[in-house]
Amino acid sequence: MSEQSENPGAARRRLRRRNSSLLILAAGIFVFGILGSTLYYAMRPVTLRIAVGPPGSDDLKLVQAFTQAFAHNGSTVRLRPTTTLGAAESIALFTAGKVDLAVARGDLNVPASAESVAILRKNVVVLWAPSGAPAKGAKRSAISKVKSIDDLAGHKVGVIGRTDANVTLLRVILTESGVNPDKVAVSQFAVNQIADLARDPSLDAYMTVGPLDSKITSDAIAATAAARGEPKFLPIDVSEAIAQKHPLYESEEIAGSIFSSSPARPEDKVETVGVNHVIVAQHTLSEGTVGALLRQIFTVRPQIAHDVPAATKIEKPDTDKDAALPAHPGAAAYIDGTERTFMEKYSDYIWGGILLLSGVGSAGAWLRHYLKRNEREQYITHRDNLLELISKVRGAETTEELAAMQGQADDLLREALDCYDDGAIEEGDLSVIGLTLEQFHHAIADRRAAIGGATPGVPRMRAS
Repeated sequence: MSEQSENPGAARRRLRRRNSSLLILAAGIFVFGILGSTLYYAMRPVTLRIAVGPPGSDDLKLVQAFTQAFAHNGSTVRLRPTTTLGAAESIALFTAGKVDLAVARGDLNVPASAESVAILRKNVVVLWAPSGAPAKGAKRSAISKVKSIDDLAGHKVGVIGRTDANVTLLRVILTESGVNPDKVAVSQFAVNQIADLARDPSLDAYMTVGPLDSKITSDAIAATAAARGEPKFLPIDVSEAIAQKHPLYESEEIAGSIFSSSPARPEDKVETVGVNHVIVAQHTLSEGTVGALLRQIFTVRPQIAHDVPAATKIEKPDTDKDAALPAHPGAAAYIDGTERTFMEKYSDYIWGGILLLSGVGSAGAWLRHYLKRNEREQYITHRDNLLELISKVRGAETTEELAAMQGQADDLLREALDCYDDGAIEEGDLSVIGLTLEQFHHAIADRRAAIGGATPGVPRMRAS
């Protein structure tokens, strides 16, 4: 075989070898790209839209504080607040599916798909009437005829807050107390109209719904006391019955002197009704996402509390199956300690990746075998040609013929080694070539001796 005919064949083999390597490299990059994309998708931060309002409220400040803390800590769950005019608008956006979460009272008209993530605080009803007894530095006013809830029939109640939920709650309280709610007039005031409420002489009682440390409630009590005399707090004696019949409400208690210690407002504890202020999530929201969100909330809560004291009031939701506003399964799993581990969550992806790698490996092996089929056939041809050379050696008449055959055998060996380097044949195949070459060299030596041209010390290749 001449050098001119050898070079094109070697070039073709190198080209095939390079193309094969590039193909395997491309397949490896493809597989790792899929695995990397899957891991990125599983571990990327999730951003949840949350509706909260009104502007300037403690709710908005609290959500904004959590938003900043989550972003600063690189948390897996992030928040994107949508500011609304209040809880009613927040629930409307939530119901329309425009947000993933909403901050609202539990007694609003939340959709059936809503589930609790966390209790931000407990709101309580505060009902009081002006006693006519003057506050310090004030003039005595007319003595109020309202001494208890039973006396509200035929009178007018000023309710702070424009939401219909407050009026609905008042009607529930009146009904369960045996008072016809249709006989009680109601006038609603915005939270920035406390002065107007205090100056309105047509009002016989007042009502607020909010946390016990609410500045709005404290300011309203102080304003009405200055204008109409010290407040007479009206206990809701049927609070436990209300809680039994209306699970969204709870029986609560107002501690004495909580609104003021001098004078004491109230003088003693007062029975009342409470309602939770919650973060609700869509039922379809991922359990893992909600569980991670709740964990993050309680992790950063101490940090947030330094700037937003309202964070200290956050509680875990009720995980009872028959709760009026059930906890989201993700929140319940976090609270009950039944969250799935990383392996439990992503085992399907991991095993899928392993199966994919196995499949790609098998496909790669088949493809490699398919691409090397020509070289495999070429190896068989070389082996057969080498066996034919052994037969031809026995018929050679001159040492020149033997030298030419020796050159052909060297070329066949080189071709076989190239096939081995390309992975077209295994070590066993190369051993067969070695054994054949050994027989060939024996035949060469014997024939040289026979024709009188044997050369001592002819090297013989041995099979390894």
